[in-house]
Amino acid sequence: MADDARHSPAGEGRLPDDAVKGADAAPPRGAWNLAATAVFRYREASIVIAGLLLVIYFQYSSAAFLSPANLENLVQFTATTAIIAAGEVMVLVCGELDLSVGMVYALAPFVMYFAMAGGAPPWLAVVAGLAAAALVGAINGFLTTLLRLPSFVTTLGMLFLINGFTLTISGGFPVQPLAGELFTRIFGGNPWAELAWALAIAIGLQFVLMKTRWGLHTVATGGNPTGAAEVGIKVRRIKTGNFILCSMLGGFAGMLDAFRIGSIDPLAGGSEIMFAAIASAVIGGTLLTGGLGTTVGAFLGALVLAILKDGFTLLGVSAFTFDMILGAAILATMTVNIHLSRLRDQGGG
Repeated sequence: MADDARHSPAGEGRLPDDAVKGADAAPPRGAWNLAATAVFRYREASIVIAGLLLVIYFQYSSAAFLSPANLENLVQFTATTAIIAAGEVMVLVCGELDLSVGMVYALAPFVMYFAMAGGAPPWLAVVAGLAAAALVGAINGFLTTLLRLPSFVTTLGMLFLINGFTLTISGGFPVQPLAGELFTRIFGGNPWAELAWALAIAIGLQFVLMKTRWGLHTVATGGNPTGAAEVGIKVRRIKTGNFILCSMLGGFAGMLDAFRIGSIDPLAGGSEIMFAAIASAVIGGTLLTGGLGTTVGAFLGALVLAILKDGFTLLGVSAFTFDMILGAAILATMTVNIHLSRLRDQGGG
């Protein structure tokens, strides 16, 4: 049958060898196909394109969207969410989840405040707040890895525990951070300073994930925990370390916002900012099943969420409708990311 197929339809003899080779070879790829392959080879490309399209749409719909005052609003929402999302990416990549980070966001600034009120210099008070956040992450890690509890259960319990603890030590009343003007401006008093912190954290952790042994072990732990343990990777240490890192970033984001707003609120943060951070990580390409994710993608995911929230606010869309849009955006981006991953696997990219 194969030899017969090499004859002309009219039975006038064999086709030339070049024609046979041309028929057997794959059809040439068009310029658009090559360009699309080159762009979507990078996981963050789709979210960048979506963000640019949203900026064009909202600027066309409202001339105030790219005004300096509105850009500051975008920066404020993006920076806080992106810092927490970077920590969530580290936990998600190693196959776990942290639901308590939104409450650490409220706890750490109060620890910092009490340290300042006790006479500690501002930098030492910040260290105290980070240490409290790290302790929460360590407890999450030990309970999850030693007792083999699902991190969903561990961190959900911790969420309520920290919320009650913060309300108890604060008495339910907000306070003001006690630091000088220069210190306040560096640690979030200026919204662009907070954005600089978010960018530095996203790029730094991206380097850790891609270029360091800790990052490679984190990816291996989430991708194949049994195989990772068999080759000698300290899975418990990796997971506990990333829980600590996630909590510290949540506490740091809370302290930056405290300096920016000029107030420490025991009711700040919570589940809303926690879910926004997880949504940013997912939109940015991090898989909830572990083994894959980027902190730069999470930063871009936080930026897209900020664009959506701010843009629809300018257009007069209600918060209820925004939640519907957020849910649809997560479903759409997850679908696109899964299909792009399959295309990359098929193409060897």
